[in-house]
Amino acid sequence: MTTFLHSTETYVQGSLTLPRPYFVSDHVFAQEQERIFSRYWLCIGRAEQIPNPGDYFLYNIGDESLIIIRDRDNQIHAFYNVCRHRGARICQEAAGHLPGSIQCPYHAWTFDLQGNLIGAPNMDRVEGFRKQDYPLHRAALHEWEGFLFLNLSPAPPSFEQFFAPLMNKFTAWQLGRLRSVRRIEYHVRANWKLIVQNYSECNHCSPVHPELVKKSPPNSGHNDLTEGPFLGGYMELRHEVGSMTLSGQISAPPIPTVAGPDLDRVYYYSIFPNMLLSLHPDYVMYHTLTPLSPAATLVTCDWLFHPDAYTHPRFRPEDAIEFWDLTNRQDWHVCEISQQGVASRVYAPSPYAPNESIPAAFDREYLRAMGE
Repeated sequence: MTTFLHSTETYVQGSLTLPRPYFVSDHVFAQEQERIFSRYWLCIGRAEQIPNPGDYFLYNIGDESLIIIRDRDNQIHAFYNVCRHRGARICQEAAGHLPGSIQCPYHAWTFDLQGNLIGAPNMDRVEGFRKQDYPLHRAALHEWEGFLFLNLSPAPPSFEQFFAPLMNKFTAWQLGRLRSVRRIEYHVRANWKLIVQNYSECNHCSPVHPELVKKSPPNSGHNDLTEGPFLGGYMELRHEVGSMTLSGQISAPPIPTVAGPDLDRVYYYSIFPNMLLSLHPDYVMYHTLTPLSPAATLVTCDWLFHPDAYTHPRFRPEDAIEFWDLTNRQDWHVCEISQQGVASRVYAPSPYAPNESIPAAFDREYLRAMGE
């Protein structure tokens, strides 16, 4: 949904769209699960989703299910949803509260909120059995600016090193303090890469998003991240527009530390592989993508506002939510018809336009991640 005036500065002549198998092949999809979604840091939500000790939610990716839970010391952990006895799934509800322990419903093996085995019925007569040898399997988890990132690799890369280009980039938006007003889940019948590519250009905005182009010129702005796992930049708001809302007015007072030119811009970044981050003067929106199959993706969208806005008389979050819900659904439609088209036997790669340099850069990063 975004493009930028100076995007041609980073255009690589000869850039072509990806071939058909990358959007339809079960083999490619399985490779993505192993080479990308089992190795890269994935955004899975916000720490505010589990505010109290014992609160948890499940995150499912590929064949894996993870329990994301807060312990009594307010530390957040990610455990594989697999009992250490005979492998049963422990938690079935998508979210909930566990008062003090995690118990498997099959044979009642019980773990504390830090994943340690504390109860194993009938195992006292097993020679050499020690509870400390059977904690829940743990996955790497990192909290950054209120966002939770998961990595399934047994030897994950350093989060701080990988995310170094973003570490202090969004300080003005106080991301860690923001709170979610609304979350919407969309089941999109399209490959996850088509959704990222769609987010990364506004070549389609005039025919697809008439409401958007009234508020933000589709050829405006500038990219500042043009290669690698983090891509994007800003678009400008028309001078009479306060934010990306149905009314064109701000839906809340601007975030207190957002100032200067940032009051007249919206920043859009893709964070490889599954996060889309959109920063407005008055709120932040983010999407997470969970691939379900070569032709299906679960997209979760959250709208985050500064806590001071909640009691302000100009607080109208629905103005922003309804605008982007409309825009999202327009995007999902064109992604779905794109999926139908690239599945055709006659589809073949074609050149990217100069103002599609960011989706072309995403393709290059994707192919690097796939080892190609």
